[in-house]
Amino acid sequence: MARILVTGGAGYIGSHTCVELLNAGYEVIVFDNLSNSSEESLRRVQILTGESLVFIKGDIRNQHELNQVFDDYQIDAVIHFAGLKAVGESQQIPLTYFDHNITGSIQLIKAMEKAGVFKLVFSSSATVYGEHNPSPYNEEMPLSMPNNNYGYTKLIVEQLLQKLSQADQRWSIGLLRYFNPVGAHKSGQIGEDPQGIPNNLMPYVTQVAVGRREKLSIFGHDYPTKDGTCERDFIHVVDLAKAHVFAVINRLKQTGCRAWNIGTGMPISVLQIKETFEKVNCVAIPTTFVERRAGDLAAFYADATRAEQELGWKPQYSLEDMLADSWNWQKQNPNGYN
Repeated sequence: MARILVTGGAGYIGSHTCVELLNAGYEVIVFDNLSNSSEESLRRVQILTGESLVFIKGDIRNQHELNQVFDDYQIDAVIHFAGLKAVGESQQIPLTYFDHNITGSIQLIKAMEKAGVFKLVFSSSATVYGEHNPSPYNEEMPLSMPNNNYGYTKLIVEQLLQKLSQADQRWSIGLLRYFNPVGAHKSGQIGEDPQGIPNNLMPYVTQVAVGRREKLSIFGHDYPTKDGTCERDFIHVVDLAKAHVFAVINRLKQTGCRAWNIGTGMPISVLQIKETFEKVNCVAIPTTFVERRAGDLAAFYADATRAEQELGWKPQYSLEDMLADSWNWQKQNPNGYN
């Protein structure tokens, strides 16, 4: 079976993808600097699957460390998650984000080329559609400038990967444009464990539920949506992880560069998340409405038809599953992996 290098494989989406790869019979090598993840997640991945993986601590900006991995192991394809991902933080320290997310990706591509490995699945984001395309987003839409530096780094890496595959026919690259991953593995053993104050809605909700935070602040209640709060396309992290396995299968057989939206296509509001979470889990979430947050779009959600047609991938989990699994993870691990 093919051997897959997973950069950033100890993180939230990376660890769930490692589970799905191991369950599908792949050999897995994780390369991660643990800057915003924990080696404990990988220990649990191996327990959950009954399979072993190789963990190498390293930084994708370090050419020597990367070359060493490709020298030591016969790699068939790479799934590239490694990078920084906090939207607010990316506005405060843009150079750090450019260095990790853009320079790091270039170093990885150089190491792959040197080793003769040309199959890559890149963890991108729906932010590459910018703020002027109407929802639902489809892959034919022109990309435009995201309103934050995190999204900008994803756009730049996508563009350079597309240009690379046009210039060199050996490359086969899949760009997965995620919407809003939530949830956790059914076991509650692995899940989202943000460092510091969460940037995303779901871990904030679960931290309020478990008593780590006092209340949930909802930014704005006068948007042109069904209940006045922002609408997003929430997708179960296990569905998202499985999409990477489908993308690897596709890229091992194809050439060129292809993008796929990974979402459910259903807009769900922030208020709906809070209310459904309370109902599914029988836990109250104290909530306050505050001013709108700069740069928040009223609604964005996917048209994920292409992923279904070309990858044979479809989301399996409901909103209720997402919220039950998120809470199951948090209550079993009130302080995350610590």
